[in-house]
Amino acid sequence: MEKFQLTLLFKIIGLGSASGLIYQDNTIFAIGDNSSYLYEYHIDSNKLERHALAENSEENIPKSIKPDFEAITKYQDSLYLFGSGSTVNRTIMVQVDAKSKNVIKSQDLSDLYLAMQSFGKIAEEDFNLEGAIFNGETWFLFNRGNGKTNKNIVFSIDGKNLANEFRIVANEYKLPKIKGIRTSFTDAILVDDKIYFLATAENTDSTYNDGEVLGSIVGRIDVKKMKIDFTKKITDTQKFEGITLFKKSEKEIEFLLCEDNDTEVLESNIYKLVISK
Repeated sequence: MEKFQLTLLFKIIGLGSASGLIYQDNTIFAIGDNSSYLYEYHIDSNKLERHALAENSEENIPKSIKPDFEAITKYQDSLYLFGSGSTVNRTIMVQVDAKSKNVIKSQDLSDLYLAMQSFGKIAEEDFNLEGAIFNGETWFLFNRGNGKTNKNIVFSIDGKNLANEFRIVANEYKLPKIKGIRTSFTDAILVDDKIYFLATAENTDSTYNDGEVLGSIVGRIDVKKMKIDFTKKITDTQKFEGITLFKKSEKEIEFLLCEDNDTEVLESNIYKLVISK
């Protein structure tokens, strides 16, 4: 799996600081880490819709009070959006009906996040979720190791209710460096029995403050063994924060990626990444 192609596919005007996306039936569901909307982009018509996730939803919310939705996953007819947990006001998970786009429920996951910090031996200031997967039985939540301790951890969580009934397994990974800076998880998706993940090198030891972007990698984890199969650098300059399956064949697998531009400009570039099997 050494050959890859990365190309700019299109730009979404009206969505800023994209942090996650889901592709389905020529439509993209996306989130931005400074917004309290779910975005629905229709590729054929180039139409963007916004769906409020709370009362008085806003865009470009100030950093100190934003919900910081950094992870999105889909299972059956529901979308699940997770706050990063990097501050005390970023602990909400929102479940949305993928057909009606109505909010089914919002949950405060403070207890779960505290348990994950304890179980993974992560300091509060180093906790920063940036990827989520749900397969109907197990949740996989990805801690981005861009804090001082570089704790890149995949939490496997089984439970009927993430708010108060759960069992946790933690697997920690030492990801490759780019220009001397350790890469850290920014998103992931499950395809068959493999997890494909993105990780970015950012010159900062803070989960709160941004730093110089030094590049991004793609990698794969075998779910059965929870071991990394491969990693590959795909850019020296870009910070990719979202990955979703686009197409797959016997020879290739195609993903859509979104780029976080870390600005208040309401536009997001969507790239296509093609990897040879």
